[in-house]
Amino acid sequence: MRVLGVDPGLTRCGVGVVEGVPGRPCQLVDYYVVYSEPDEELPARLLHLDASLTDLVAKHRPEGIAVERVFSQHNVRTVMGTAQASAVAMLVAAKAGVPVQLYTPSEVKAAVTGSGQADKAQVTAMVTRLLRLDAPPKPADAADALALAICHVWRGGTRAKIAAAASRGGSVRTRIGAPATSGASRQSPPSWLSASGKRSAPPRPGASGRAGGASQPAETGRSGSGRNGQTGPSGTGGAA
Repeated sequence: MRVLGVDPGLTRCGVGVVEGVPGRPCQLVDYYVVYSEPDEELPARLLHLDASLTDLVAKHRPEGIAVERVFSQHNVRTVMGTAQASAVAMLVAAKAGVPVQLYTPSEVKAAVTGSGQADKAQVTAMVTRLLRLDAPPKPADAADALALAICHVWRGGTRAKIAAAASRGGSVRTRIGAPATSGASRQSPPSWLSASGKRSAPPRPGASGRAGGASQPAETGRSGSGRNGQTGPSGTGGAA
């Protein structure tokens, strides 16, 4: 799968594109850094970032976009700028119809280096090694974006496969448990079940004649039959 990673920032926004499958080394496609001047108006900087990311997504057509999740820092102004750039990246992904996934720095470090406490130099060194590059990608924003893309290939690809397998399993269970709908498998309702679905008392044994014969008329009165089994006159009074 092809993944575009975004290390969000207003002054420098790193973008890295890789291809690969879970558990296998990834291949570098390209990487970029989108710059904007700090003294420019904020709307203009965001517009420039939106246009640049839109062009890169259209050029590389990724199957997924990985963006670094913004977390709280002491420098609130830096966090605000990073959050704004991250929102632009997610908006670009949504407009292009590309799934987007957020990863914390610790998740990316753990996926690439094996340790969530690795520093930037270690991340850059592992990205260079994993992608078999002759030189480390510079600046560090580009290396971070590539690390995000690698993380998504390995973790996001595995997650997608698990979700797809679970979906297939659910559909199989649904088919197995679904009631038969073919005409041959339908059964006619019992004769004592009314058309409205209300249940009436089923006929008592012996109330009908021989198999295939018509049912005998219902008898009224307390003692409708004598001991010898012959039917007597019915009435409300006692026996004559």
